Amino acid sequence: MSGHHSFDHTVHEGNIWLGKIAERLHFDDHHHAYSALRATLHVLRDRLQPQSAVHLSAQMPMVVRGLFFEGWKMAATPSDDDTVEAFCGHVTDKLPPRFPMDGRTVTEGVFAVLWSELDMGQTAKIIDQLPTHLHILWPAAAKRG
Repeated sequence: MSGHHSFDHTVHEGNIWLGKIAERLHFDDHHHAYSALRATLHVLRDRLQPQSAVHLSAQMPMVVRGLFFEGWKMAATPSDDDTVEAFCGHVTDKLPPRFPMDGRTVTEGVFAVLWSELDMGQTAKIIDQLPTHLHILWPAAAKRG
């Protein structure tokens, strides 16, 4: 522990998120959960308008928010991934070599945790900004209309 309450708290919250992702995706350790979270967040961030990415990140624990923004090139967003295959292919590309799970399964698992951890109303607004084809990657409870 760092001895600074706010920093320790956000690290604890980040570990809770990793634990939920590990549980959801049946990983034995947090290393795979971290890789899954990082890859999915980066592809999602790059698909959103910059203002939407900032609003989404504001709901995340500080340590996860830092991961979300790591290496961001705002001028390159949003990407034009409008198919499930393209989006999940980018997730796969961002995972470490020989990762034990495909990009679609990773994306669906991470999105399920995001849906459970973030404000549902605000997250629904983010989902609504994504191409309709990508809505299928979110949990059934997130789908509207």
